[in-house]
This record gives sequence, C-alpha cells and structure tokens, in this order.
Amino acid sequence: MKKLIYKFALLAALLVLMNWIYGKFFYKADLLKHSDEVQLSWKVAEDSCVIVYTGESSNHTYSWNDKDQRKISDFIFDHFPDVKCGDMTKNASHGEVYYYLLKSIPEDSPVKTVIVTMNLRSFGYGWIESDLETPIQKQLVLLKDAPPLFNRFRLAFKDYEIVTNEERGERRMAHRHDDPLVFPYEFPYHTNYEWDYATNEKGILNEDGTRNKELSFLAITYIQNFGFQIHDDNPRLKDFDNIVELAHQRHWNLIFNLLAENVEQARELVGDDIVFLMRQNRDYLVNRYGNLENVTIVDNLEAVPDIYFRDRDWTTEHYTEQGRHIIADNVAKALQP
Repeated sequence: MKKLIYKFALLAALLVLMNWIYGKFFYKADLLKHSDEVQLSWKVAEDSCVIVYTGESSNHTYSWNDKDQRKISDFIFDHFPDVKCGDMTKNASHGEVYYYLLKSIPEDSPVKTVIVTMNLRSFGYGWIESDLETPIQKQLVLLKDAPPLFNRFRLAFKDYEIVTNEERGERRMAHRHDDPLVFPYEFPYHTNYEWDYATNEKGILNEDGTRNKELSFLAITYIQNFGFQIHDDNPRLKDFDNIVELAHQRHWNLIFNLLAENVEQARELVGDDIVFLMRQNRDYLVNRYGNLENVTIVDNLEAVPDIYFRDRDWTTEHYTEQGRHIIADNVAKALQP
C-alpha cells in the first residue's frame, strides 16, 4: 500500500513539475500560435490602460464616405483625454471570447473599467451555432480554466466541440422549427420557421407587383436573426454572467454596450412583431444586468437611425461615422460618473 501511495505521489509531483516547465518555457509560444488573440489582453496591460473596450467588427468597421474612420472605442476615449485607454477588438467575437480576453489581462494591471460589447443578435442560435464556432472554440482551449499542460493535451487530442457546418445548420434549423414564439396577443405563427416560410412565400413586392428579391431576402434575414426570445437557459447568458463575476473579482466597473440594431428597417420590412421581440429581448438583458452592483448597461438598441447603418443587404451592426459617434457618446455618458 505504501509503495502504491509513493508511486501516486511521485506521479503527481512529476505532473506538477512538467506543468511548471511547460508553463515557464513553452506555454507562451503555444498561446501565440493557437490563441494569438491573447496578445490583445497583454497589450492593454503593457500600455497601462485604465479603461478597456472589448468588441467585434462593429468597433472598427467604417464607411468609405466617413471623414473620420476611427473606432467606436476611439470616439469614447476622446471624452477622456487624460486617461490611458485601449481596446481589444476581434472579428466575430461574442460573450465567451470577451470573457477569456478579459480573464487574460494580468491581475496586477491598472485596469479599472471595462466596456463589453453586447450584441443582441449573438443570443440567437443563428450566431450560437455559427459555422465559425468550431474554430473559435479551438482558439479558446489554451485560455480555459485548467493547468496549461492539461489544456495543451486537450488541444492536441482535439478535446473541444468539433461540429461540422452541416451539423451546425441542422442545429440552427431545429431551433427555428422547435422553439416556440409567445406573444401577448394573437400571432399567426408558432415558430421562427413558420414565420420565415410565410414571409418568404409572400415576399416584398415592388410597385408593379413583381417580387423584390433583395428586400424579400433581407426580410427573412431579420426574422431568422431576431425572431427569437431570450430565456434563462440561453447559453450566451452564462458568458455574460461569467464576465460579471470576473469584474466583481477584479473590482472593475463593468459597462455593457448593447449595440444598436436597425429597428427602423426591421419594422418597414417585417412589421411591429419583429420590433416587439427585439425590444422584449432588450428588456430582458437590461433587467438581468442593469441593477447589479458596479454594472451598467447602455441601451443603444434604437439609438441609431436607419440612415447611419452602413450595410444595406444584411443585418449587421456596422455604422457610419455618425452612427459610431452616437453609440460612443452614449457610452461616454455612462462613464462620466
């Protein structure tokens, strides 16, 4: 029995030593190779940033007609010229990516306030089951909460969610078919799929009665991306809950920047029913996070007019200079205290 205990103790000590050696000499190189977004976290610490903005493509996408093509975060930082500020921007990011970027900021950094993009569309299964999700999960493995050597083995043996694009598509369709839509009034469709199908059949018509293919496609895109209701079991909520917990642990002031959606265009193409769902989901998020200590949620959902949305053929959160200024000014107001 003593020999067995001795062997286990020796094995444990060997694993601890191997983990230390890997963490000391090899871990950083692997991070840069497989999870290079971690450099964003290191950079804000190296720059002694006090305020950090975390976002996706909405932050740095601009219109070629913009006189000032800078980021939303840059416009926010203009309000605080005497404060060290920085951003961590990575395309296609969502709440889980933001959490691991924020967690990778060294604990001894001077960061006091973090601004985190909250994208309403990211709570829908069109994004949760995006074709980009498998490569994103691969990039996050080394950043997970476990000993570095263990995570390296997980990466080597592909111990993360690997789902083909075909399977992702089946999952998205299952939610569209099965997740019920509940309105406080009579509504002819019970699911996203029924609504989408009926809208596609009817289409958006030109003045001469012919089908407008572009607008018809855009209408069903709004339904597919916003025709859902956030409930307590939505997996994206866990990511933002983790961010709240991390902010409390680090004693950060946390601001969620709920991005603007083109509510005007959604109403014009689909009607008030889609706007009802967008507002209902907004209210859910505001009620869940808006009353927490040291947490502020800036509601920009309807802050940007239709004319300031850059993309006209898809439901993106990409704005012209004027739109980015509107969002930045609203976030800056929340930062003032």
